[in-house]
Amino acid sequence: MLLTANRNFRLLFSASAVSNLGDGISLLAFPWLATLITRDPVMIGAVAAAGRLPWLLFSIPAGVITDRTDRRRLMIQADLFRLFLTLGIVGVILSGPMLPLPESAPQAATLVLGLAAGAFLLGGAEVIRDNAAQTLLPRIVHSDELERANGQLWSVEQIMGQFIGPPLAGFLIALAIPIPFMADAATFAIAALCIWAIQTSTHRAPRMPEGFWRETSEGIRWLLDHRLILSFAILLGFMNMIGTAEITILVIYSQEILELSAANYGILLTAGAAGGVAGGLFCPAIIRRIGSASAITVALALFPVAPFLIWWTSSPYVVAVALFLQMFAALMWNIVTVSLRQRTIPDELLGRVNSLYRFFGWGMMPIGALLGGLIVSLGEPELGRIAAIRLPYLLTGVFSVVLLLSGIFLLRLPQQLRT
Repeated sequence: MLLTANRNFRLLFSASAVSNLGDGISLLAFPWLATLITRDPVMIGAVAAAGRLPWLLFSIPAGVITDRTDRRRLMIQADLFRLFLTLGIVGVILSGPMLPLPESAPQAATLVLGLAAGAFLLGGAEVIRDNAAQTLLPRIVHSDELERANGQLWSVEQIMGQFIGPPLAGFLIALAIPIPFMADAATFAIAALCIWAIQTSTHRAPRMPEGFWRETSEGIRWLLDHRLILSFAILLGFMNMIGTAEITILVIYSQEILELSAANYGILLTAGAAGGVAGGLFCPAIIRRIGSASAITVALALFPVAPFLIWWTSSPYVVAVALFLQMFAALMWNIVTVSLRQRTIPDELLGRVNSLYRFFGWGMMPIGALLGGLIVSLGEPELGRIAAIRLPYLLTGVFSVVLLLSGIFLLRLPQQLRT
């Protein structure tokens, strides 16, 4: 097994586990904190958008930085930055007013702005760290083991990030609002220590043309020459846009339609984690059996199911099934596409091409977060509050069907994927 035979992978696995536990705590703690400050869906969407905006702004520079510097050291620096920033957020909460704030409180806009700024800075560090982590993996495991390694990493990320982290955050919030953020800070410290312990040869940056744009253009030319990977990036961008719109509104949906507490909302999110764990464990075997091309088609076909179910139901159990299917499909998509990139992109270009891929694939997420809030806000005067909260799921379900049809048409998958 990789975990027992490969010490470096074991350390990377451990760092991913503990770091994603912190991310899972943040997944609930940040939006829940926003709802304690305001019930305005646009302002809540703005906080979510701020956390994702760095993927649009910093993805391309992150690729150049990753290829220029030692990737292991970059991950340590990013985790330490997130540690101190999260401790700063704890300080702001402790020095601020009592929560929840009353409606129309004058401090609300200032507090939301500060929360959005913290989310933006944390997101910027996440861009650097995650890009470095994906480019470090091929230096730790053999090419033939990438699917298995990625499956194990995503399994533990789902277990810690959505299975354990959110319900833990719900219980910690019930104790005191700053506690989940203190726990989040501790996870960054432990993750940095695990990465520091990895023993691998120092990444020697290859000779690259001088200048940021010349270095970036090498990655752009490579991506433009590989239509399949570029198509995946564009499709992923739209999928992430609608997925972010859905998750942004889910915190309001859970409170006002499902009537869940913070702890129960955390438990609901574990259903998505269960789908991610199942995907990480079983999708590599499914992909080997049906082939990568068929696996991509199955994933695209599953994506519309979740938003339609959430739009239709008022049952937390049905929502749990929807989240399970959505994350299972996401893991199937990720295992195929990330393994393909890691196997295909030359090491000296891996950071830059990965960053460009994420620019397309993740840069749409802040747009999705804002769209989710705007759809509710614009729909509420005509439809009423409850119907307006449901509306984003109807629209994203329809758009997911469009993406399925587009994917079938555009991805007449070449021999590169017919494994």
